[in-house]
Amino acid sequence: MSKRTNPFEELLERLTRQLQSAKRSSERATEMNPERFGMSVGSPETGIDMTDSGDEFVVVVDVPGFEQDDIDIRLTKRKLSIDGEREHEIDDSEETYLRRERQTRSFSRQLTLPDPVDAEAVDAQLNNGVLTIHLPKLEPDEAAHSIDIE
Repeated sequence: MSKRTNPFEELLERLTRQLQSAKRSSERATEMNPERFGMSVGSPETGIDMTDSGDEFVVVVDVPGFEQDDIDIRLTKRKLSIDGEREHEIDDSEETYLRRERQTRSFSRQLTLPDPVDAEAVDAQLNNGVLTIHLPKLEPDEAAHSIDIE
């Protein structure tokens, strides 16, 4: 007697191969240009959320162990850059470690904002390892402007 194959197993194997192929293609495309897919560049360990609350964008970043002086926030046109570097300096001559896991850590995250923001009104707070940045949107200029023809 010949052994018949289960059609569901064949279907499942083919579907698994297609999903793996699609995942590899997506990963290659994301590595080449992560911002193309609305993703930010940076360390995946540094969690980041961005919300649109109507009149402002709110960006929340997890930065446990970082102090205010360890973090640099820059806004260039519609690109928000958040960088952090924490150094843990220890004089090894005075300490005898049984275990040492704490070390220098840094991160860099960049987001492209969907709309222009008022750079002068941006506000940031650091509270218990959570950085919150409020980015008020620019009001659309609805006033009519006369344009000269040359």
